[in-house]
Amino acid sequence: MTSGRVTVYFAALLARTEDGWEASDTDLDNVETLADLADLAREAAVDEDTVLVYIEQEEAWFGLVRVDGEDDPRIYVSDAAAAARSSYGAMLTDELTDRDAEADLDRLVDLDGTEDGEPELDDDDDTDASGEAVPPGPLGDAELVADLGISAKELRALGEDALSEIADALGCGEVLEAVR
Repeated sequence: MTSGRVTVYFAALLARTEDGWEASDTDLDNVETLADLADLAREAAVDEDTVLVYIEQEEAWFGLVRVDGEDDPRIYVSDAAAAARSSYGAMLTDELTDRDAEADLDRLVDLDGTEDGEPELDDDDDTDASGEAVPPGPLGDAELVADLGISAKELRALGEDALSEIADALGCGEVLEAVR
């Protein structure tokens, strides 16, 4: 049973170019896996340079995925327990915790083959409907933007305005605000 609550996401791509950083909002409608997200980032890359994908769920969590050329994506999530309660967040936390997304998908499909909605979580603890624990707080590679001027400590301290602070540190805050 779904709660009828609308989940609001915002996603942006920050792509490094020879002239600095370009920022754009992005549509995640066709993104179902981390590989899809990495492909989306690579399409936005200039000469296989760094692209940061920023995803936030309004007032709950944010995630960063860094893609450098064909290297494996690096991931950071501000609050793994909160992120695991949403579809895009679960995609990131599943990768970080080595959870089996296929098993979760099987659990979401009724015997008649229809989807039953996103996994429901118990608000009193940090487990999903399957009973698997999801660690509270930050999870992933907090150093993924250290070489860009944002230390792990600074990244962990970011709150609701994380995207603006990251974009400002990269020098593309004004460009981002124009597309937001």
